[in-house]
Amino acid sequence: MTKITLLDGSIGQELVKRSDDKDSPLWSTKVMIERPELVQQVHTDYFNAGASVATTNTYAVLRDRLEKVGMADQVTPLVKSALSVAKAARDAHGSGRIAGAIGPLGASYRPDLTATQSEAREAYGDNVRAMDAGVDFFLIETMSSLHQVETALEAVRYYASKPIWLAVTVDDLDGRKLRSGEALDGVVELIGRLDRGRPEAVLINYSRPEAVEAGLDILRHAGLPFGAYANGFTGISEAFLGDSPTVDVLQQRKDLGPDAYAAFAMGWVAQGATIVGGCCEVGPEHIGE
Repeated sequence: MTKITLLDGSIGQELVKRSDDKDSPLWSTKVMIERPELVQQVHTDYFNAGASVATTNTYAVLRDRLEKVGMADQVTPLVKSALSVAKAARDAHGSGRIAGAIGPLGASYRPDLTATQSEAREAYGDNVRAMDAGVDFFLIETMSSLHQVETALEAVRYYASKPIWLAVTVDDLDGRKLRSGEALDGVVELIGRLDRGRPEAVLINYSRPEAVEAGLDILRHAGLPFGAYANGFTGISEAFLGDSPTVDVLQQRKDLGPDAYAAFAMGWVAQGATIVGGCCEVGPEHIGE
């Protein structure tokens, strides 16, 4: 029987729902500062639902984002706090792995926001160094262009001693393309020619589940374990693509309950995926199903 790795689901969006705080560009980071016990409870609930991985609440804990609110010097303390509560939840559960989340620079879904290789190294350095000893692997998430993929992989590998998994986001209407419009085949080709920073798994994330099937048919040719963790938004609005977006401008789907999402996930498994989980608006109930 094929062994399936069940990831967790949404972290930041789940924290928004549980905290009752007003959305802000740093919503999940704010909750972690003020109520770290809530972050630990989210991890615990995912473990109890059956997940075998806790993804650290560090997706948006990046220097370029924190600089905007005068918190650039808090990167390392925030990363260590996120790692601490993930480890506490894992240890209390008695098993599981910890994935160190690394989000895109600038903002999500913005392939137009680019960084040079040296800029990417500097931007990711504090995060990777602070997590390297405590995570089982790094999860580079929501890369929306080939440039983002290549610079992030090289930058994280420059500091990391742990394995790297890569997750890319695809066009909601055509899973054969990245958000940049570039063919997803380019990710497979890029991985194939990498000498440094080659990931140990490749996934699709932060995309509508309907787009995943076509994307997985392409990523399977990378010769790596592959899979997906999709979101539960109706789509990505123009308002979310502006500066300092907040998730309150996105709409949750009403037709993607636990049963419906599990059906998509089992379809991915039927395609050969061995790693499945959830992204925004996919919570512990979905993972349990």
